[in-house]
Formats: sequence, C-alpha cells, structure tokens
Amino acid sequence: MTAASSVSVEWIAADWGTSHLRVTAMAAAGPVATAASADGMGRLHPEEFEPALLRLIAPWLTAGVTPVIACGMVGARQGWVEASYRAVPCTPAAMDMLTRAPTQDKRITVHITPGLSQIRPADVMRGEETQVAGALVLNPDYDGVICLPGTHSKWVHVSAGEVVSFQTCMTGELFSLLSQQSVLRHGIAATGFAPEPFDAALSDALSRPEKLAAYLFSLRAEGLLADLPPIAARSRLSGLLIGIELAATKPYWLGQRVTLIGEAALCGFYARALASQGVSVDLLPAGDATLAGLSKLRGVL
Repeated sequence: MTAASSVSVEWIAADWGTSHLRVTAMAAAGPVATAASADGMGRLHPEEFEPALLRLIAPWLTAGVTPVIACGMVGARQGWVEASYRAVPCTPAAMDMLTRAPTQDKRITVHITPGLSQIRPADVMRGEETQVAGALVLNPDYDGVICLPGTHSKWVHVSAGEVVSFQTCMTGELFSLLSQQSVLRHGIAATGFAPEPFDAALSDALSRPEKLAAYLFSLRAEGLLADLPPIAARSRLSGLLIGIELAATKPYWLGQRVTLIGEAALCGFYARALASQGVSVDLLPAGDATLAGLSKLRGVL
C-alpha cells in the first residue's frame, strides 16, 4: 500500500473494538495506509483514548485538521464517550447522529458512530451496524439476513435498506470461557480443527439443544475415559456452541439468503454449519464491510 506521507490524507477510518484498534488513512482515491494496535476499549481509561489513537495516526497528520470517524466499542459507556443508540427498524448508518469525542490535539476531530438497539427482545450492537451499512453499500439491493460471527455473534434481518430486527448470541465468549477457564480446558487444544467431531456435535446440538450442559461434561468425561484427542474436543465444543446458536436463530436463517461478515476461519465454521442445513452463504471480509460503512458515514459513498 502507498505510504500515507506521499499523498494527501483526507480522513481516517477507525475500527475500535474491545481488544483492538485498526486505523486506515483515506485519500481521495481510497485507502493509502493502515495501522493497528492492541489498544482496545477494554484496556483504556477515557483519558487514554486520544493518546492511543495518536500513536498510530500521528505520521499521517498535517498542520490542518484531519477528521477521524470511529465505530465499535469506543462508543460504549465504558469507552471514550458514550454514543447514542438508534432503535430498529432503521437504516444501519446515520451521518446526522455521530457523537463528537473530546480531543486536545487541534489536528484532529473524532466522531463516533451510533449503535443500534432493540426493545423486545432487548438487544444492542456497536460496530456491527457499520459493517451492515457497508454490506448494503457493496450490495445495494440486498434483502435477507447478515450474520456476523464473533465474540457476540449477530443475526441481522435486512429489508429495503433497513435493519428490521436482530439477535445476539454470546457464542464466541462462551467458547473462550469454556475452553480456557472451565474444567474443559484440561482436554481442549489451543488450535486446530477436525471436521467429523464438529459435524457430529453440531447435529447433536441442533437436534437436542436442551442437552447442552450434559453434552459439555461428556467432553470432559470422554477425555478422561477414552483419551478424546484435544483437537477433536475443541472441534466438538465449537460444533456444540454453533449448533445451539443455529437452533436459537432458526427463524433468521431458515429459507433465507445469508451473508457472513467476519474473520475467514470463523466464517468458514458457520458456512459449514449452515451448509449442513441446506443454506448456502455469501462471504464478505469484515475489513471491507467496515471501511465501506465508515466511508458512507463520511459521505464519500
């Protein structure tokens, strides 16, 4: 990618989650440089956000004012400044509802995107709405369901350019807690994937989701009694948790057009699971969706 110092940076896109900060320098022709750090919302106090941002973007700044548009958990109650929520049904992005963050450096202005909320059943999202907006920029006539796998997976029903409803599942967080902090940690590999144990566990969970607690302890017991390989245990845990997520979200994906937005490997697991139920999916990289959504909020798309 071209060095940002050789071109005029017009604005900066920031994807600021709980555990990461990713920034992109944007010129008239598009992105010209990127940078990232582990300075996510979860490790910063309010007064630390601006220095964390400047550590990455300072080489791109000039004597003028460079706008920064940020999405994600940076706008949470525990973040830099709390951004508003917009109630669904609504469009996923709104330029007139950006929240200004307080800054000391006169070379930048920072605005944070609003999240989305749903009253019944109660639900919220921050950051994913920007990816949904980006997906609609890249596919303007899209009607269907967008699934965003992750720590808190989102299933989003989109129609006529609006988010109609959505549902969140804590699948990624449960996987992390169970594999790293529960008794299951003793028999689960840190990495790796075995398709057959995944498929079998997925089928079990979809058929009998109410037996999840029993299925989980069987992983521990089988490791002790039958030397269940740690990679197979990891794959079964993944299959069980994705299986109960699909069972809970069946009204979203059954008979629907589904697009997956996220990290390639994780989306691959969801695509495999949905394919077992006869659902074909389209894939959209998270970075592409985020940048398209922030560009729309900037008013350049």
